[in-house]
Amino acid sequence: MASVTLDRTDLRLLAEIQQHGRATNAELAARVNLSPSACLRRVQRLEAEGVIAGYGARLEPRAIGLGLQAFVRVQLSKHGQAAINHFVEAVQLWDEVVACHALTGDMDYLLHVYVRDLDHFSAFLLDKLLDAAGVADVNSSFVLRTVKEFRALPLSQQGR
Repeated sequence: MASVTLDRTDLRLLAEIQQHGRATNAELAARVNLSPSACLRRVQRLEAEGVIAGYGARLEPRAIGLGLQAFVRVQLSKHGQAAINHFVEAVQLWDEVVACHALTGDMDYLLHVYVRDLDHFSAFLLDKLLDAAGVADVNSSFVLRTVKEFRALPLSQQGR
């Protein structure tokens, strides 16, 4: 995806949308000192250009019964395209995995996993992840406490 040129007003608008996603167009316009029609045109342009990828609600995991969070590093036994594709396709089917990143270094993938409890994690690990063809090694770390969580992209780095 090509980089899009963003001016200061675009950046202020994006910051507001990241923090206040349910704000009305009129509220957004007031916060960034634009008329409602100009604000709407900018938001529509940012959506069309793919800068705004979508909208959604942030859920509290514990409130919906997901009390255990883990990061799982995975090493594949083979690194051919077929083995990689097989693993990537399997990950797409696992609801427990909320993010999967390909890595550099000694492990190939980092999975961010949410489960109910240790029994659920054990079932996920034994019945899904380790059962997936091509997984050579797994290393898990459980989250004890979240110190800082992703809430918004760092827009202050734009234009540097």
